[in-house]
Amino acid sequence: MLEEFVPNAGGSAIRLKTGGTSSLSSPRKMQDIEGDVDERLVLPIAEFARVLGGGIVPGSVVLIGGDPGIGKSTLVLQMAMQLGMSIPVLYVSGEESERQIKMRASRLLDGTAALPDKLLLVTETNLDVILSHLSQTQPALIIVDSIQTTFLPEMDSSAGSLSQVRECASRLREYAKASSVSVFLIGHVTKEGVIAGPRVLEHIVDTVLYLEGDAFQTYRLLRSVKNRFGTTAEVGVFTMSERGLTEVSNPSEAFLAERLVNSPGSAISVTMEGTRPLLVEIQGLTSHTNFGNARRTPNGVDLNRLLMVVAVLARRLNLPLSEQDVFVNVVGGLKIMEPALDLAIATAVASSYRDVPVRADTVLLGEIGLSGELRMVSQIEPRIKEAANLGFKRIVIPKRLNNKDKRPTDIEVVEVRTIREALETALTKAMKTNKGIN
Repeated sequence: MLEEFVPNAGGSAIRLKTGGTSSLSSPRKMQDIEGDVDERLVLPIAEFARVLGGGIVPGSVVLIGGDPGIGKSTLVLQMAMQLGMSIPVLYVSGEESERQIKMRASRLLDGTAALPDKLLLVTETNLDVILSHLSQTQPALIIVDSIQTTFLPEMDSSAGSLSQVRECASRLREYAKASSVSVFLIGHVTKEGVIAGPRVLEHIVDTVLYLEGDAFQTYRLLRSVKNRFGTTAEVGVFTMSERGLTEVSNPSEAFLAERLVNSPGSAISVTMEGTRPLLVEIQGLTSHTNFGNARRTPNGVDLNRLLMVVAVLARRLNLPLSEQDVFVNVVGGLKIMEPALDLAIATAVASSYRDVPVRADTVLLGEIGLSGELRMVSQIEPRIKEAANLGFKRIVIPKRLNNKDKRPTDIEVVEVRTIREALETALTKAMKTNKGIN
């Protein structure tokens, strides 16, 4: 005998009255809706606020992802402690006990200040219980660490499954929109580097942030890949220490702090992280290969880009790199994919092969074509300005068609057409007089 039944989806669909109209909403004129478009919670962490678009929008849902141990929980705990001085904050943890979180918070403060009295902690994974806590405490900010450990008991699937993650995130989003309470969710990432459970989470939330960096390096980059209330072009730079994540107000200076001046194989370029120009050091090293096939080993740059640059050097400048292992490294653990660093990579490799240093006061910028020509890159003016602010005296760029742009007076702008001209300008006289470029 067949019996019809409706499965319990555990969803949060709104029940409709007869006639198909919802009792919870009604259309309103946009001009009658109250609220300031610039209304945001002030976030004391400036680099964090920059990525969010200027602060925390009430009622927004923010998802933060990143590799294990990269500092996600540390960053949101620092934010919670600072905001907990003035507004009620509820930190919900499904991975640590309340005692463990307090120990970590005390370590971050290092005994220099008292723990905030408006920061509440609870260890809970049942979303129904969490929502009950929210109705009792009425916080202005909620942190859930992590969304993969949260579950709804009426659903049969286990915590962390796609259906649980999606439904829990949807319930929290509905609570945020109805109460104007901001929600921060911490999400795990898969081996491919995307948030686990996932792209469905990115559609549910308002903002998606990724905390990137090498676990063996001190620098961390906070990037935005989705932001309904701001641009995705900003990036926040932090350093990891015993006191947690510390803001880096001048990243260019930090990345060049340990630079060895007048060392062969070192070149300086400017990359754009969103709207922020960063000066970075590109290191190149060539070594005679002991095997039949020479190796090309990049760290922080695209392998295919390195192969193309090496091929252009060998073909257009007759550098015998087929018998050389070539290594390229971006100092500081940064990963840069834009072609604007082609000229700096080529100069670092040529400098290492000839054992002649690049001029210490010179910055190199430009994309290399297969014919050895240099092509203009985007946002050239802020790059030049950043190089001048850091005290560099010369910047080598591709020749511009429009020469009416305002030129800075505190840095010499050298325009060249080919990679050969760029190397003759950037490398010291020893290379041109003694060893030369074939």
